[in-house]
Amino acid sequence: MPFTEVFAGIAVRDRDAAIEFYERLLGAPPTMLPNDDEAAWQLTGGGWLYVLRDADRAGRAVVTLLVDNLDERLAAAAARGIEVGPIDTVADSVRTTWITDPDGNRVQIGQTG
Repeated sequence: MPFTEVFAGIAVRDRDAAIEFYERLLGAPPTMLPNDDEAAWQLTGGGWLYVLRDADRAGRAVVTLLVDNLDERLAAAAARGIEVGPIDTVADSVRTTWITDPDGNRVQIGQTG
């Protein structure tokens, strides 16, 4: 039986501050605000990224997002005030960088090929 949806969760201390940061990073407001503790962005047909207010676990997430055009995505994020790290090449084919949210969660953004 195949899975149909994936929700990658990121624990944060302050949901509203996280919404502001991830709106700038992703370039869009949340797709869904299911309650006072969560905000979710639908990134692909069945792929979601969500933040969850959970101060005890905040700052420990690692999430990887792959995009079609890394340079374009990072330039847009930088224009919205996101600090972008250096770009590295992994396994001779994946260009990638790390971005850290205000809680210390790490989001890797990369492009294959």
